[in-house]
Amino acid sequence: FTSISAQPCAMDSRTTSLEVDEELRDLGHEAAWFLSSAKPGNGVEQLRDGSTESFWQSDGPQPHLINIQFQRKVKVSEICIFVCFKVDESYTPSRISIRIGTAHHDLQEIQQLELKEPDGWINVPLAKPRGDTELPSGCTLRDPEMGGAVDFIRTHFIQLAILTNHQNGRDTHVRQIKVHGPRRRGHGPEGGLKLQTRELLQFASVR
Repeated sequence: FTSISAQPCAMDSRTTSLEVDEELRDLGHEAAWFLSSAKPGNGVEQLRDGSTESFWQSDGPQPHLINIQFQRKVKVSEICIFVCFKVDESYTPSRISIRIGTAHHDLQEIQQLELKEPDGWINVPLAKPRGDTELPSGCTLRDPEMGGAVDFIRTHFIQLAILTNHQNGRDTHVRQIKVHGPRRRGHGPEGGLKLQTRELLQFASVR
C-alpha cells in the first residue's frame, strides 16, 4: 500500500477550496450521476453543489454506490473525494472500490483505497503522473502502480463503491466528489484552435 495524505478539513467555511493541477479540468458536469440510495434532501444535488457542509447520505444496504456515466469515452486522471471523520464519525467511508467500464455489466475494479479517519480532500490518482510527483496522504492505495496507466485512463463509466465505514457504520456520508482529466490538447489558452501546419503558422503573428 502507498500512503497518501488529505488536505485539512475546514468545516467552518461554506466552500473549501481544492488544489487542482493546472493541467487538469473538471469533468463532472459532462456526466450523469446516479446513487444506489439516498436520504431525502441528501442526494446527488448535495454531493455536487460545491459545498463541504452538505453531503450525500445513503439509505440502504452496503455497498453504497456512486455511478458516474459519460456519453462518450473520456480521459480521467484522478477522483477527488471530500470526507470528514471529525464531523461524520461512523458515517465516514473506510474502504472504497473504484471500478470502470462501459456500463454496469462490465465494470472492473482498478483501485481500492483504505481511509483512516480522513479529514478533507483526498486526491485519488487513477494513473501515474509523468515525472516526480508526490502523492497526497491520508489513505492507502491497494495498487500504487495503478495498473501501469500513465497520465489518464479512458472510460465511459465510473463506479465508486463504499464497502465499509468507520466504526462499522451502516450508512455513509460523502460531502463532495470531483472527477478530473487532462485539458484538451490542440487549443490555445483562450480556447482558440492551435495552429499546427507551416501554412497556418504564417498567420500566427500580427504584422
